[in-house]
Parts: sequence; structure tokens; C-alpha cells
Amino acid sequence: MKMKKQLASSLAVAFSAALLWSCNQSDPAPKGDYVSGVFVSNEGNFQQNNGAVSFFPRERTTADLDIFAAANGTDLKGGVQDYTASEKQGIILVDNSAAGQDRVQFVERYTFRDEGTIGAPDIENPREVAIAGSKAYVSCWGTNADQKYSTGYIAVIDLTTKKVTKKINVANGPENLVYNNGKLYVGTTQWGAGNSLAIINTTSDEATSPISTPGIANPVGIDANGKLWVSAGDKVLRINTESNATEATMTIATGGTKAVGNFAFSNDLKSIFFVLSWFDDAFKEHGATYKFSISDTQIAVGTPLIPRHFSGLAVDPSQGLLYGAVSPSYTQAGYAVRYRTDGSVVDSIKVGVIPSGFFFQ
Repeated sequence: MKMKKQLASSLAVAFSAALLWSCNQSDPAPKGDYVSGVFVSNEGNFQQNNGAVSFFPRERTTADLDIFAAANGTDLKGGVQDYTASEKQGIILVDNSAAGQDRVQFVERYTFRDEGTIGAPDIENPREVAIAGSKAYVSCWGTNADQKYSTGYIAVIDLTTKKVTKKINVANGPENLVYNNGKLYVGTTQWGAGNSLAIINTTSDEATSPISTPGIANPVGIDANGKLWVSAGDKVLRINTESNATEATMTIATGGTKAVGNFAFSNDLKSIFFVLSWFDDAFKEHGATYKFSISDTQIAVGTPLIPRHFSGLAVDPSQGLLYGAVSPSYTQAGYAVRYRTDGSVVDSIKVGVIPSGFFFQ
């Protein structure tokens, strides 16, 4: 009996020491070429399937133009619709011009080495990805064979197994996604149909009652007060996330000819940036970038914050700088232009063809 007590005591001491040691150890720092910096999603030319993910550390003014090819010896063979990352995995949405060739591409987050794919029929025409816990949600247009967006779904991916566990039907071209507190808000793209914001319960992965909107719904994000902002045509809505009630509606003066898009929140979540754009008779795009406060009662578009339009807009949560994506043409390399939030320019960095999104790490 005495020996058993001594053994138990020794094991307890050893366990306590091991526990104390483990508590005093910090997680090892991640290793790789892409630990900290800015990732740019470049859609590329659709017919050429030359999309890529570019990367640059914040202190640099030159980018690595195609980091997937650098890490794996082959390019993505498609356009890049979106990029985000979970704790360890990067997720790239690849849209190929050939039917049945679209996929979700997994990479190791810090090295960008290939970690497998999910392709058709689970993933068809992917648009945007959002992460909620151990799951990723990918909006897909589906086959879209009739060109009317009559098919569409949200693919639910188990990030542990890298498999699609469910498809949640969402018609009218599901696109933009915002996740908040167990709810996934889904916007659509089809003009003149289904003016509503879909909502998915991410616990049950079931669609709940949608929110009616005065135009095509595009969820923007959650502000400093926990309110959801939604773009709907030329209107911007502030929505209570508990009751789903629209608390405020503001109109953006478009003159009937300008398109509203590329919304982004400021670092403190108290201001919203957006782009107004239009095409002239020669099909050349023009536009400007504006800003309003979440406490404003109307949106002024008399004087722009930045007198140019962007194909993508985002704010770096680390530095608070505003990033604008510039696309000179469908074949030329684009640029990531950095601005202070007062609209003054910092610098520009050459990236890939048709940059449209940013991910900050």
C-alpha cells in the first residue's frame, strides 16, 4: 500500500510539473514565407484562366505576384474569386472558364503549399468564402446553365475532413457573405429578382426567414454597435441583428446611371467606404470613392474622399490603411494602392491581373 501511495504521489508531482511546463511554453511561431503581410486576390482574365494570389509584407513596395506557383511549381489554372484563411489553412476559390473545372484549393497558411482540393460537382462557380469555427461556407452560382442564376447554393465544408457536408439552396446568384454570431448573411446578384437577404443558422446549417430589401442585397458587415449594414440598389440599410428589423434606410444619389459597390468598414467600425462607378459611351469605367459615418442620417456624394474608382476596397486591421485595387484593363497587371483614411495616398504596389480582394495576416 505504501508503495502504491508513493507511486501515486510521484505521478502527481510529475503530472503537475509537466502541466506547469506546458503552461509556461508559448506556441511556436509559425514558419514560412507568408507569415505576415497582405494577400491580394487577382481574378485574372476569365478566358485565359490566369488568376493568382499576390503577397507582400507591409513594409515592402514590391509583391510576389503568384505565390501558389512559387510554392507548388504550377499555377492555379483559373480565376481567383476569393481568398481567406482559417487557423492553419488558406482557402482559394478558383473559377475556371471550362465547365466542371472550378474548385476550392486548400493551402498551408504560411507556406502556401498545396493541401488538396474540392471540385465539381460539389463546387461550381464559387464566389465568396466565410469561415465559422471549424466550417467554411462557399457561395456558389451552381452550373448556371440557363444564365439566369436559377441554381445556386452555399457549400458547407468541414475544414477537418476537407469535404462538403451539405449544400444549402440559395437562388438568384448567392455572392457576398457576412458571418456574425451564429448567422451567415448571404447576398445575391440577379437583377430584379429575389430582393432579399438570405440568413443561414450556422448551428443547424438551415436557411431561416430572409430579410426583405428594396434592391439586390449585399451584406457589408457588422458595425461598432453590432448592427448589420446592407447595400440594396441605391439604398443602404442598418439592420438589428436580433430582430432582423431595418432600423434606418439611407439613399445614395446615383443619378440613375452609377453603380454602388465595394463597401469596406474603417478600422474602428464607425465609418464605411464605398465606390460609385459608371461607364462612358466608349465603355471606359469612371468613378470615385466616398465615406460616411454609421451615425450619419444621409450620405453625401458631393465631394469624394478619393477621386477614382477601385475594383476592390479593404481596410488593413493592423495599420488602418485603406487599400484600393486598380485594374487598368483585362490583360494588364493591376495595383494595390494604399491610402490614409483621410484620402491621402501612401504608395502603390504592382500585383496581378484584375485585383479585387485583400486578406490581411
